[in-house]
Amino acid sequence: MEGALWGLTLGVGLACIWWSFWPREPSAPSRTGRRRMIERLADEITLAGLKSIGPWTVLGMSAGLGVIVLVLGFAITRVLPISLCFAVMGAWTPVAVIRARARKRRTRLRDVWPEVVDHVHSAVRAGLALPEALVQLGDRGPESLRPQFVEFGHDYRATGRFSDSLDRLKDRLADPVSDRLVEALRLARDVGGTDLGRVLSTLSTFLRADARARAELEARQSWTVNAARLAMVAPWAVLAMLATRGSTLTAYSTPTGVGILMVGGALTIVAYRLMIVIGRLPEERRVLR
Repeated sequence: MEGALWGLTLGVGLACIWWSFWPREPSAPSRTGRRRMIERLADEITLAGLKSIGPWTVLGMSAGLGVIVLVLGFAITRVLPISLCFAVMGAWTPVAVIRARARKRRTRLRDVWPEVVDHVHSAVRAGLALPEALVQLGDRGPESLRPQFVEFGHDYRATGRFSDSLDRLKDRLADPVSDRLVEALRLARDVGGTDLGRVLSTLSTFLRADARARAELEARQSWTVNAARLAMVAPWAVLAMLATRGSTLTAYSTPTGVGILMVGGALTIVAYRLMIVIGRLPEERRVLR
């Protein structure tokens, strides 16, 4: 017995020594993924025009709405599995609404950015300094972007720091196109490049071609995406109508009914994600934050 104990101790010690040569990777990727999710939600909130709330506030609202839907659903149906299903949908609603609004605004801005680039190009060719070329967009630029450039003018006149004002402008716009434009202007200001006019002209041409191609593709596939969304919502709408009949809902209180709801929810999520991957055009990421 004593020999077995010493052997076990020796084995554990050797295993620990061997394990020390293979350090575990830090758990930073999970935190990084969580941080990216929060940053993406913050960008979508900015694009949606909701300046007074942050991503954690939205997540708190989602959780609160999910609890409210759960309580109301259970009070109406007296069936916990069905109430949980609709609570998950209710919790996802604020995020879905914000993403829809951000997507619509991004689509509208896609047609506006070439005009912004042309304004800056014309101002630079006329001899204006880069800060003044951006400041004048608050008065002469597109209506949808004037407030952001007006605030840029206030920041620049208050601090005189062009780079810091550009960083705050990027945060207010929260758009990949604005990131590219801002970084091109920053580089031209810091390095003093002579090809800024050519860069802006090329960027304007590229943005117009991209907007034209995306608009045509979205027009062709919009009916397919809408039909897929309708097919996804239809079973749950039928379930919501069945919730008014207590005799029908008793079947979902059984283990078989719970299994049907779980399988249906999983299939709905998988089908929706596949629809997004297949049917939606790829969107640019903010790699120049």
